[in-house]
Amino acid sequence: MKKTLAIIFAASITFSGFAQDIKLAEPAKTGGMPLMSALAARKSTRAFSPKEIPSQTLSNLLWAASGLNRENGKMTAPTACNWQEIEIYAFMKSGVYLYMPKENILKKCLEADMRAMAGIQDFVKTAPVVLVYVADRAKMKGRDGKDADEKAKDFYCCTDTGFVSQNVYLFCASEKLNTVVLGLVDRVELEKALKLSKEKKVILSQPVGLPPEVQPAP
Repeated sequence: MKKTLAIIFAASITFSGFAQDIKLAEPAKTGGMPLMSALAARKSTRAFSPKEIPSQTLSNLLWAASGLNRENGKMTAPTACNWQEIEIYAFMKSGVYLYMPKENILKKCLEADMRAMAGIQDFVKTAPVVLVYVADRAKMKGRDGKDADEKAKDFYCCTDTGFVSQNVYLFCASEKLNTVVLGLVDRVELEKALKLSKEKKVILSQPVGLPPEVQPAP
């Protein structure tokens, strides 16, 4: 498995000397399906159209996942001690991007289609967007400014990722998008490919896309 992933990565990656960040549209913060209806519609689905989702929908998706919803810098997904340690990487055909909620941009990290590395199932590389959740454990400090203990870090980075992934589930239910959260990820190889620091750990991934029979709006 590791050798296969390494081959996929080596074959797909090309580095660019110029950043190609994506400026996201202002997220729409009103409308959508009523909460109880979204809860009733929430489900895991493992089939995706390869068509790209509309740019406005992508912006709304990322904001719903863990965007800023208050002027004091707090977010749509809670984190213990307001650490805000969960980073969202968007794996797309055009490359790998880091969601920057304060700037409302996708910062380009790699000029590569690495979707196949974000999960071991074949459907992962079909989804137009695969969100990869990374915990920056360096942000997890106690009230005394010292690092939280390792058990606390393990617990909270997982629970905080759960809040983000559930936000994505509810958004997808509201927008009639397909999604599923994945634990079957080769975290070690993915961390190497992303060149993450030792304090950053891949937790889960979550592909998102239109149902196979649905075409995106023009």
